[in-house]
Amino acid sequence: MENTILVTGSSGLIGSEVSSFFCERNYKVYGIDNNMREVFFGKKGSTKVNLKRLEKKFQNFSNYNIDIRDRKSIDDLVKSLKPKVIVHTAAQPSHDKASEIPFLDFEVNALGTLNLLEAVRKYCKDTPFIHLSTNKVYGDTPNKMELKELATRWEYRDYLFKRGIDEKCSIDQSTHSLFGVSKVSSDLLVQEYGRYFQIPTCCLRGGCLTGPSHSGVQLHGFLNYLIRCNLLSKEYTIFGYKGKQVRDNIHSYDVANFIYLFSKDPKISAVYNIGGGYENSISILEAISKIEEISGLKMNFKYSDQSRIGDHICYYSNLDKIKSDFPKWNISKSLDDIFFDVYQGLMNK
Repeated sequence: MENTILVTGSSGLIGSEVSSFFCERNYKVYGIDNNMREVFFGKKGSTKVNLKRLEKKFQNFSNYNIDIRDRKSIDDLVKSLKPKVIVHTAAQPSHDKASEIPFLDFEVNALGTLNLLEAVRKYCKDTPFIHLSTNKVYGDTPNKMELKELATRWEYRDYLFKRGIDEKCSIDQSTHSLFGVSKVSSDLLVQEYGRYFQIPTCCLRGGCLTGPSHSGVQLHGFLNYLIRCNLLSKEYTIFGYKGKQVRDNIHSYDVANFIYLFSKDPKISAVYNIGGGYENSISILEAISKIEEISGLKMNFKYSDQSRIGDHICYYSNLDKIKSDFPKWNISKSLDDIFFDVYQGLMNK
């Protein structure tokens, strides 16, 4: 196997999907994952099941129990492997949790990314480096767009209606949450190493990334956690905006497929919004109705007037740029597909 790929956060939602995707295409996949998600969210956030599944299914997958904050270990590993592709998904991913652990959040998200980029600069400058960023780099700027209130959702008015937020949206002068700030830092580092050192880098500013391998918890993984609460008859809390806040959802498979296409046709310092777009957008109220219809179970939920600081009222991705640069890529998993896959995945656990 001449093709090698290094995947950080290889047992997480996107990391495990990317690992599987490339393993099936006969790459030698090296993972980095030390199950920090369990540190962030407790046992319910653990990714051990995904790691065991990957190790059992693929002989061409192996994992390193390394902390990306450990500069020497990262440096030594990249130097020895010199992988043909690097996909960086490891992160502290929670908007809310970051305020409780600001140093850990910043060290994992920003410093960990810097450690990887510097190793790439020294040992494999031609290796495409694909970073899972977030739409939270835009802070609450999307909330300043003109909105209209419908029966079950908030919606953009005028030009943004059905088009969504594009990459020209400002990341400045807005409230991000501390998580958003640490991810902005990593996003800008990835861009700068691309431009300054001419390294093929890519920032993927994701909407709601989801799939059956997601270890959803209250503080991260909206759709997976909502469906889990429905199946377990566990109380779900809606935070503000009348439950009409909107997100676009993209299946982890479609993210992995784009990463594969980018690795074959890399660009310098690319930035793309990636999500389900308008067609895969849904509000919390609409999501509750949909899972009740699928499962036949009534949702047990309560409402809190306290919205999350810096949270988006309405967000779905404008996919024009990513589709223009990569016309072979498109959303293959509809919202119904996503709900069914997550539902089936939870039922089988």
